[in-house]
Amino acid sequence: MCGIAGAVNWGGAADLENMNRVQVHRGPDDGGTWRGRTPGGEEVGLANRRLAIQDLTPAGHMPMPNEDESIWITYNGEIYNFPDLRKELISKGHVFRSGTDTEVALHLYEEEGPGFVGRLEGMFAIAIWDAREGSLYLARDPFGVKPLYYIHRGGSFAFASEIKALLQLPGVPREVDPEALNQYLTFLWVPDPKTILKDIYKIPAGYYAIYRRGEFRLEQYWDLDFHPADHRYELSEDELIDQIRERFREAVRSNLISDVPVGAFLSSGIDSGAIVATMSGLNSAAVNSYTISFPSRHTRGEVTLDDTRLAGRLAEKLGCRHNNIVVEPDVADLLPKIVWHMDEPIADGAPITAYLVCREAKPTSTVLLSGIGGDELFAGYRKYLGHYMAQGYRKIPPALRRGLIEPLLQALPAMRGTPVKGFVRLAKKMARSGSLPPEERFLMDSTYFTEGQKASLWSGEMKERLEGENPWRRHMGYYERVSGADFLNQMLYLDTKAFMASLNLTYNDKMSMASSVEVRVPFLNKGFAEFIARSVPPSLKLNGRKTKYIFKKAMEGILPEEILGAPKAGFAAPLDHWLAHDLAPMTDDLLSGDRIRRRGHFDPKFVQRLIGEHRSGRQDWSFQIWALLTFELWQQAFVDSPAAAAGVG
Repeated sequence: MCGIAGAVNWGGAADLENMNRVQVHRGPDDGGTWRGRTPGGEEVGLANRRLAIQDLTPAGHMPMPNEDESIWITYNGEIYNFPDLRKELISKGHVFRSGTDTEVALHLYEEEGPGFVGRLEGMFAIAIWDAREGSLYLARDPFGVKPLYYIHRGGSFAFASEIKALLQLPGVPREVDPEALNQYLTFLWVPDPKTILKDIYKIPAGYYAIYRRGEFRLEQYWDLDFHPADHRYELSEDELIDQIRERFREAVRSNLISDVPVGAFLSSGIDSGAIVATMSGLNSAAVNSYTISFPSRHTRGEVTLDDTRLAGRLAEKLGCRHNNIVVEPDVADLLPKIVWHMDEPIADGAPITAYLVCREAKPTSTVLLSGIGGDELFAGYRKYLGHYMAQGYRKIPPALRRGLIEPLLQALPAMRGTPVKGFVRLAKKMARSGSLPPEERFLMDSTYFTEGQKASLWSGEMKERLEGENPWRRHMGYYERVSGADFLNQMLYLDTKAFMASLNLTYNDKMSMASSVEVRVPFLNKGFAEFIARSVPPSLKLNGRKTKYIFKKAMEGILPEEILGAPKAGFAAPLDHWLAHDLAPMTDDLLSGDRIRRRGHFDPKFVQRLIGEHRSGRQDWSFQIWALLTFELWQQAFVDSPAAAAGVG
């Protein structure tokens, strides 16, 4: 696990060193740069910060060349099938000088060219300079577990694991992209391939790219595929249960390959529980497991983190070395640091909890396994069930729905600090989206600032710049790609491509790397995910009101009933409590009328109205206010202050 960076015809040796230095948290064990020049006069530079996981010796130093130094690689990630690929390459005459998966990727490219990436099972961001072709090759893993940013301007090109590294180069703009800001306020994050900054993009998941002599092209090498809605599936339920159990065991086993200690997140949920139980069955040594919680006064009335007592009982049953981490962070002090490490504003509390648990786990586990991806594969989120509940809601006469039910639900107070707060929030979502067509309803349930609310939020100038912009456009394109599939699979595909890649996997990478910890995601092993997508019918993912039906059946006898039957809870943080208490002074300062007016993006009166309604309890605007607060902190770090972007802050 590492931080990578590089440039062609952009900046000099000192700039390359700065790109590397600002990513030192991604790889504190080793660092290096390489610079060269093509026959055509192009200056090329590669950089790497290394977190040593495989082959801890200096033989794993990067950037790494092949034997004649005609090909150089800088690489971030883990290739789980590298031992088999290594044996194959040795049989073809390739000579290895290290025991790393990096060198396997280098020689496989040498052997097979750009298409080699399709043979890799793992998570990765790869950059290869091929002096034979005078080309720079970039690739990102199938699901986008590892990030890869780039900027292209004429005959100049640069890439990095983090945006802040690109900002070390001269002339890189620090201008907010209005379209991306519109998407951010809609979803609380910016979907790939855009970023919040103009001209800086992400290589999409499952793509490779080639830059050669000023020309840049993207090629998709992999995508998740589903059968048509009327497909007749071959395997019986019992056969699927056996296959899922065995394939999941193999996915976890492959993720354990490491020369450093491997632990796991553990909540009361089925995904992390299944991983830890499987690890325990594969290992003779006790598994290091980690659970995080906040004091009860922070979470009263919230559905946030899972029940730590369940996690503790499971850990005891499995014989784990369990770490129950109770934290009461100084969130006003911590939040700017989180924003700096995230690179982009993300208005979700989960990055804070992810950072805290990784920070606490680092002394005993350099690698952690996470259950991210299980919900997208097996339909674990409540919103998938909500889609079918909405079908019943639509049977109510429209006049009654729109004239009575929806206005009443929208008028309900937020009910902060009470057990019904979560139900009120869900009811308001239903009132807002229940009458819409299926595609729009699902997107509206993931929308935080509606178009009407943004019309009040935008300043006059922003309204003009964003006229006609549709933040759902790319999501609608995802629907079109799988338009023939069952609608449940369409929802799962959209969340895999947008929500999971741009939110969950992004904070998973940035927050773990902030503590120099590698997080692996066994559910997203390519072969396992392909099998679930192609072999499991939608009715066995969401069976009536039973989410994750088939996976829960596969885990019977492996996990106790209290875990299999536990209610769904998020890996989140008590935003409402913090905004009402710890962060109230910061909110008043950073979202003051004068500051909002100077920025020029938003209408100060509308922002103050949101804050007032939230504090009075009339409405729950916690995510919306968090979005505005996070955006202001991000602007201070990345737009206003070059020093902060360079790591001083």
